[in-house]
Amino acid sequence: MDEYANEHGEIAPETWPYGFVYAMKRNLLYQIDHDLRPPEDQFIGPTTENIADYGKMIADMGGADMCYSGPGWTGHLAFIEPDAPEFRADLNEWRKMGPRIVTLSPFTLAQNSLHGSFGMSGDIALVPPKAATIGPAEVIASKNRMDINALTIHGTSTTWQRLITRLVAHGPVTPLLPTSIHQTLRTDFYISEAIAQDIEPDWDKGY
Repeated sequence: MDEYANEHGEIAPETWPYGFVYAMKRNLLYQIDHDLRPPEDQFIGPTTENIADYGKMIADMGGADMCYSGPGWTGHLAFIEPDAPEFRADLNEWRKMGPRIVTLSPFTLAQNSLHGSFGMSGDIALVPPKAATIGPAEVIASKNRMDINALTIHGTSTTWQRLITRLVAHGPVTPLLPTSIHQTLRTDFYISEAIAQDIEPDWDKGY
């Protein structure tokens, strides 16, 4: 669905240890028994060379069978950001937009700086400022969709999703809440108990 890119819009190669394609190959593809594993040349992520045609490549294969997503702090879907200038459009036009390089939201940089790969320490300078992503058109065209709302910080009760899940599930359908598009689609919308938990102060935790 997406991959990091640098400030020049150059997409991370699959050999970059912090990238999504690298992680998918290491943690999924290479874990499958060699005799059962799909050919590696069938595993195609977004690249600098194919991003302009990435939507057509998916469509030419008959469209995606499944689109798995989970809202980020901004409500982004993949890296379809609500404040990215590259996705600025009204809802009708936005729904037709395909893959592109986008500018990541400062909220996304902060969120991803808490990932283990980036040191879990709020160092936003380590997180690439741009990314390649599919567009709303590919999400809408997918045969099946599942949106997973179950992310917490390292197994604690702390999470950015508790609020944003409520907004994307029950708020207005708008490009300002990209994951809200699922409200108009046949989507399996999974919400964990941790995310469904009431939003209330916890004075014992403090900071």
